[in-house]
Amino acid sequence: MSSPDSGAASVSLWRHRDFRRYMTGQTCSVAGSSISSMVLPVIAVIDLDATAGQVSVLAVVGQLPPALLALHAGAAADRYSKRRQMIIGDLVSAAALATVPVAAALGTLTLVHLMAVAAVRSAAAVVHDAASISLLPGLVDRSLIQRSNSRIGALFAIAATGGSNLGASLTALLGPARALFGDVASYLVSAWCTYRIQARESAPAPAEGRRLWTEIVEGLRYVHGDPRLSVLTWVNATTSFALALLNTLWALYLLRSLAVSPTAFGVLLGLGALGAAAGALAAPAVTRRYGPGPMMLTALALTPLTQIPLLIASPGLTWEVVIGSALFLQLACAGAAGTTQRSISWGTSVLSHHSSLEPVKGVRVALY
Repeated sequence: MSSPDSGAASVSLWRHRDFRRYMTGQTCSVAGSSISSMVLPVIAVIDLDATAGQVSVLAVVGQLPPALLALHAGAAADRYSKRRQMIIGDLVSAAALATVPVAAALGTLTLVHLMAVAAVRSAAAVVHDAASISLLPGLVDRSLIQRSNSRIGALFAIAATGGSNLGASLTALLGPARALFGDVASYLVSAWCTYRIQARESAPAPAEGRRLWTEIVEGLRYVHGDPRLSVLTWVNATTSFALALLNTLWALYLLRSLAVSPTAFGVLLGLGALGAAAGALAAPAVTRRYGPGPMMLTALALTPLTQIPLLIASPGLTWEVVIGSALFLQLACAGAAGTTQRSISWGTSVLSHHSSLEPVKGVRVALY
């Protein structure tokens, strides 16, 4: 006798209209965010002649909202309309980014303005992404999502590749500031696609006088009590912190010390995103052969080695190719490890869902 999930597993995930709308919006958003990730450092370093310290502050300002708001956003996604939070996040990001080319055209753009935009955009992204993660399981059967996890990750990585290369092209054609209109457009498309999703959301869980912090603490306790989830949480936290330190001066080093052009900078980022797509697609086969633990440990061990070219590089096309290849390998490891981590988290959430809704909420709150 077949299991209940077997029939769902035989249906293509991409035949679901709401899922296609969801993925179209999220893919456009990922591509647009890659434009901004490539263009904002170029504006700071090239147009505003930022110092190393100022670039560091810009990077830290962009990282603060996820650190401060992630737990609250994850809990709020279970209390309020997810689609509304996603749309608001998209519109706020679009409005904030649109002020940069306007200020540049008026000759009033400053680093403080750029930092404020980075902070607002990052905070809006936290709210949007938490709601997006919560909305997805309600659109289609969970087994379909878990089965197509690597393909979803690869699609996002390919979108990031296209966004980085599009950002490089727009920068060459229009200039860095006006290139941001590409990301503004992507946020508007994402908001429209989310608005067109017709599936009814499940009613938010009643608060029953419980404070937001109570739900956050419950989520953290649940994650702490599961060895798999607690290990993944610590791994994500430490690697994200390390990469945030590295990326702080990444753009400044390439654009100024190695004299990489803005166009080449965008191509390098696109090459790295292509590596993430390759890693996401290869992850299921590698995991089946070697197991999830050895695969993720190997990916984590290879990542520091990919930074060696940065220590010995000098200006020139040859070193740009070497750095691009190293970035491809680095993000291939990240894509493979990330895909495997999501599969493990989804599996844990699905198992927990059969016994209680609260553990599923806890996983989302704590792992976001």
